Amino acid sequence: MKVLNLPNSLTILRILALPFCAYALFKDGGHTNSWQILAWCGFFLVGLTDFFDGRLARSRKEITAFGTFLDPVADKAAIGTAMIGLSIQGRLWWWVTIVILAREIGVTVLRLAVIRGGVIPASKGGKLKTMCQGFGIGFYILPLPSWAQIPRDLFMAFTIGITLTTGFDYFAKVLRKGSHQ
Repeated sequence: MKVLNLPNSLTILRILALPFCAYALFKDGGHTNSWQILAWCGFFLVGLTDFFDGRLARSRKEITAFGTFLDPVADKAAIGTAMIGLSIQGRLWWWVTIVILAREIGVTVLRLAVIRGGVIPASKGGKLKTMCQGFGIGFYILPLPSWAQIPRDLFMAFTIGITLTTGFDYFAKVLRKGSHQ
């Protein structure tokens, strides 16, 4: 099976689009509504390709170890680009960025450490976590009215909870898999 199939190409395209998303996020200091909306659209399209590359890989039976590994790396790169950019701008607390990215980096390092035993694919909880992170961060990118800040922050609190829960679950799966070998 070819490594450079359509689903994997979409994943690579997602990574290559991130500098353009970051540019839009930082354009005019990140304070112009039109650039904030454009940045949101860019990150939304990046997230949308995540949905399609997985569906295509499954429907076309083009699932590869490369794609199974690179897909979550692309997710983490997109989330990290947006969160770090928002924290630099003072629109998202650094502690939120640090907690979420520490979990993401920890899981990525664990994936690399256990890759010889086979890639552990994302769980349904992990997919929900990625979707919540995308939506949660999107609410910080968009120029929302002040009344929307409390629901936005509550959604981010839920997102932090699911991020940590799925991270602990992933570590537990690796430990269980390791103890059975």
